[in-house]
Amino acid sequence: VQLQASGGGLVQAGGSLRLSCAVSERTNRAYDMGWFRQAPGKEREFVAVFPWRGDRKWYADSVKGRFTVSRSNDKDTVWLQMNSLKPADTAVYYCAAKTDASSLYQMGNYVYWGQGTLVTVSS
Repeated sequence: VQLQASGGGLVQAGGSLRLSCAVSERTNRAYDMGWFRQAPGKEREFVAVFPWRGDRKWYADSVKGRFTVSRSNDKDTVWLQMNSLKPADTAVYYCAAKTDASSLYQMGNYVYWGQGTLVTVSS
């Protein structure tokens, strides 16, 4: 499975961006699609996830109410709508996929990763 993330850029605080992640190789496997981010000098952290099964999405506390994760009907594209952006949201954002029933929040459980897209929020 290859993931292609896009949509990053430079935005002012309070603005919005929409990130996309497309699965380039269709498979018959079910996979949870997550978003992670890594700010300069910090560890990569969980942002949001859209599980394969069910409609409930999960978010990090730091982005709840501002970010929304969605997924296409064929489940091969996932988006991260980011509103009310803050300078603290500046990071490289990665989409990732996993195929087992392990925790949705642990980065190490995700097997497939996109290349990352940079989001810079200016104050």
